[in-house]
Amino acid sequence: MTTPSRAHGGFWRRLWSLTRKEFRQLLRDRSNLLIGIGLPIVLILIFGYGLSLDVNDADVVVVMEDSSPPAYEIQAVLEHSPFISTRTVRSLQEGRRIMDTQRADALLLIPSDFARRLAAGNAQLQALLQGSDPSRALAVQAYVEGAVATWMQKRQARGEALGTQAGSQAGSQTRGANVVVVDRLWFNAANDSTWYLVPGLIVLIMTLIGTFLTALVMAREWERGTLEALFVTPVRPVEILIAKIIPYFGVGLLGLALCLLAARLLFDVPIHGSMLALLVGSMLYMFVALGIGLLISAFTKNQFLASQIAILASFLPAMMLSGFVFDLRNVPAAVNIIGHLLPATYFMELVKSLFLAGNYWPLIIKDCAILAGYAVVLLGLARILTRKKLD
Repeated sequence: MTTPSRAHGGFWRRLWSLTRKEFRQLLRDRSNLLIGIGLPIVLILIFGYGLSLDVNDADVVVVMEDSSPPAYEIQAVLEHSPFISTRTVRSLQEGRRIMDTQRADALLLIPSDFARRLAAGNAQLQALLQGSDPSRALAVQAYVEGAVATWMQKRQARGEALGTQAGSQAGSQTRGANVVVVDRLWFNAANDSTWYLVPGLIVLIMTLIGTFLTALVMAREWERGTLEALFVTPVRPVEILIAKIIPYFGVGLLGLALCLLAARLLFDVPIHGSMLALLVGSMLYMFVALGIGLLISAFTKNQFLASQIAILASFLPAMMLSGFVFDLRNVPAAVNIIGHLLPATYFMELVKSLFLAGNYWPLIIKDCAILAGYAVVLLGLARILTRKKLD
């Protein structure tokens, strides 16, 4: 009869042997290292340097039908804007021809009677926006209106009459008759989309490593018959699962470390929240991703099919439906419901909150609890399926 202490010692001995085998297999296969380490580095560089939601090169055509000093002052303010590149033409027909060929983002018309109407207190400027990209059009509109508002502030500071009506005024400061409104951008003081993209990249990389890589490797072992060879040994299902989880859990944490280093050293993204909370949340999500990968491989037992399902069921939803690209508050109700069924949505919320907002503990506790629940269910199902294969 086997004593409990001997059985306990056998568990750790078998687990150590299996884990060592998994680490050797991971290091031996260069494709695993390419996916687990090389691909995250490429994603960090692409999303950090190559992808931006900011508009820093708005091309604006200024139609100068008026040659008065106020008209040239507006033109000068636009030219000195760091976000606008201007081209000056003399006729509206020429400006519209440039807009029709989509070689400009906006057109600002300074009419011939601008100075006269300015003196009368009812001057107007007309802005035409290229609407093929609505998000870019809104940003360019804000830049143009902000430049006009800056010109109005300078005129008021000199005590000159103000009469321009250029739509809603946008800018860092907008001066009224006796009130100065100072705007401040919370949670992204640099107004840089990198601050928004890099934290979310953590979710994508950990999903890629945990789900895609695990499903691919496990399905490969099903194809090669490696798992069937293990089934005839005294190893237990839980030992197989733990040995599979440990190496890729470590690779996932390595991906997290790469993202954190890139966020601080390359892109200057602040981390306002608790690093411990971020680590705990990341570890919980890594268990979730590993559980999904183990389930996919157990159902498919085919490398190609497992990789396709892993992309469709985990990576793409994490990118499109978790709030990484689109705000879930602005999508249809059905899509919103689907998004909130994904564990990636709660990890995305947790990561961005810890990076940009700080420690809001009710949100941290809620998201960690949800991720822990997903991890328990998914890993439990993976164990049941593995046990069925052993029976």
